[in-house]
Amino acid sequence: MSLLFKELDYRPTPMGVLSLRRRRELSLDIDVYEIKLDEEYLMSSLFTDAEIALADLGLAELDRDNLDVVVGGLGLGYTAKAALDNPKTGKLTVLDTLPEVIEWHQEGLLPLGEQLSNDPRCALVHGDFFGASLSDTPGMNPDAPEKRHDAILLDVDHSPGNVLHEDHKRLYTKDGLAKLAAHLVPGGIFALWSTEMPEPWFEENLKSAFETIRADVIKFKHPLIDREDINTVYVARTKA
Repeated sequence: MSLLFKELDYRPTPMGVLSLRRRRELSLDIDVYEIKLDEEYLMSSLFTDAEIALADLGLAELDRDNLDVVVGGLGLGYTAKAALDNPKTGKLTVLDTLPEVIEWHQEGLLPLGEQLSNDPRCALVHGDFFGASLSDTPGMNPDAPEKRHDAILLDVDHSPGNVLHEDHKRLYTKDGLAKLAAHLVPGGIFALWSTEMPEPWFEENLKSAFETIRADVIKFKHPLIDREDINTVYVARTKA
């Protein structure tokens, strides 16, 4: 059994103080990993259902092999792992604006770090997903900037209306989504995780930039209390 609580790392960043901690959840007899930015919880290994569903639902829409996939936001790595678990994935680029999070994975401080760091299909890249998505460069992978992608999966903000940084709001506008869609191949998929129920204003914005869109409500049981929680995964496809 591990210690009941341990702060694994603590780093000042331009966005605030970032910390990684591990605690023992005695009621479940498991270790829980959490990432905090100042006093705000960004990620917890207790709640991974929707992060996994983000990759599963997004990639299920594509019926070809050797997919080129981008994940925006590394976090604890569950979306990236789910993408790699899909046998259709040929290349995965994970963009995260916080180099500290990438280092935690590469140093083995997180349970999925070794798998993600050692998979030859996977590149963990320090970069600004939002800046790249709004750029005029066809691709978002800095090593292949002219290559568009089959799928882009985004798991950064709490929801389109509840963002971690004001600059992120630009992506969720009609113009921002049109810019993002230009990074996808014809028939490519954009999928987005949200902690909120489907938001009609955002669905309308998606419809302006993509040929088809849907919002899947993900229901899962809260692991600590007798309650059902709800997240949303938006899935949008460009014109084939």
